Amino acid sequence: MHRDRTLAFNTALLTLSGLAMRLVGMVWQVWLVSRIGEAGTGLFQLVMSVNALAMTVAVSGSRYAVTRLVAAETGMDRPQEAAQALDGCLLYGLIFGLISGSALLVCAQPLGFLWLEDARTVRPLMLLAVTMPLEGLGAVMHGYFTAVGRVWKSVAISLAQQLATILLTALALTAVPTGNLERAVARIAAGTLAGQLIGAAALGLAFLADRRRYGIRRRREDAPLPGMTGRMLRIALPLAAASYGRSGLSTLQHLLVPRGLRASGLGAEDALAGYGVIQGMALPVVLFPSCLMLAVAELIVPRLTEQQIQGRTGAIRRTAEDVLEMSLAFSAVTAALLLALGDQLAVALYGSAEAGQYIRMFALIVPVMYMDTAADGCLKGLGEMMYCMYVNIADVGLSALLVWLALPRWGLAAYIGVICFTEAFNFALSILRLKKVSGFRVRRRRTARILLAAALAGGAARLAGHLTGAGGNVLSLAVSMVLGLGIYRLALGRRARTL
Repeated sequence: MHRDRTLAFNTALLTLSGLAMRLVGMVWQVWLVSRIGEAGTGLFQLVMSVNALAMTVAVSGSRYAVTRLVAAETGMDRPQEAAQALDGCLLYGLIFGLISGSALLVCAQPLGFLWLEDARTVRPLMLLAVTMPLEGLGAVMHGYFTAVGRVWKSVAISLAQQLATILLTALALTAVPTGNLERAVARIAAGTLAGQLIGAAALGLAFLADRRRYGIRRRREDAPLPGMTGRMLRIALPLAAASYGRSGLSTLQHLLVPRGLRASGLGAEDALAGYGVIQGMALPVVLFPSCLMLAVAELIVPRLTEQQIQGRTGAIRRTAEDVLEMSLAFSAVTAALLLALGDQLAVALYGSAEAGQYIRMFALIVPVMYMDTAADGCLKGLGEMMYCMYVNIADVGLSALLVWLALPRWGLAAYIGVICFTEAFNFALSILRLKKVSGFRVRRRRTARILLAAALAGGAARLAGHLTGAGGNVLSLAVSMVLGLGIYRLALGRRARTL
């Protein structure tokens, strides 16, 4: 019962903080779009796609490795073993962070000129290269706080870092002339670097204080335990290798999109603008509520790991059922509300009817996207992280192939179709595997009740918008939140109190 309350508290904490961070991020994104335009947003997204690959190398599976190892050792009341695992992961994160940063710094010019085909991306890439060692160490520290159940420290620092980054970046952008996209994107990268430095300092201090307080540190007289480094490498390195493939293919996919759009007949700036509308405007709105699923997917890992180590197969099945039912309830109501309010949200946020059309299209696959996140979290908690990575590699590989083949002929419509198809492909493989390893069962009546309640919520929100005219946005959103909470409680009943 205590662990249920801890999981519920941490899930609520990560959800609320995730909502706060995404809300701040959404406001920031809206301001940024108004400041640098759709083409500037597309250019920035290209830079961030390369940055995502570099971050993958910097982390290299360390966050999951430290979460699993420390959760296992502390769960068996072995703090010295947990300390040794933690120290090994820190060294691992530092090494790979330095490798990633050095590689990005050296390759910034070839990447900018030859792959991105835009010289304006070189300077931002060089600035972001400096953040990679901090990313490697930070992933280990955040994973530690997750493993020991003190995620509030990680959350508070992440939020403070985000606010610092936004403030510093906004100040830097005020001196950039409108239309100078090269300087604007470089200033955004510089603000990101400054915020990362501040966040790393705060995270390091909190991490050291927490280890000292709870005794998770090695004593000088303690001899190194044999096998711990091998355990860490057996978890992290295969996961890192798989994540390299996935992230590399994902970056390739993003680089192919503007090229494919240009080949379909769009001009260079129009191609960047179209890419920016989807990646920088529509998808952030669609993915905004998914922080609940991300919180559950992260926090369920140590819980399922302990249940698996203890051989509690019945508890594993019930946990998987709880997570999937909750994710279905949440994603179904989110999809219904995005369908009802997508146009209004896009116009209110961006003044763009085009973004609203894309939001409503992507709303149809929201249950697939959100439930796939939850299923992946359950699989990782059961030691199936390599299966998840293989599925994700197949997903992005198929995406890159379809983008390369279809975009030159059908343009943006093909890109939307590729996203929807590959999300469904990924989810089907994940849910089938989870059913095999956990034995969860689908409760048909509960599922039907969830879907019906979600449809009613979307219809009510849509009706509220029509009845209130210009003031419909606020009332519709209020109705949506109230009905969404009611759906969750009604559809899940007692289980809503344990997750």
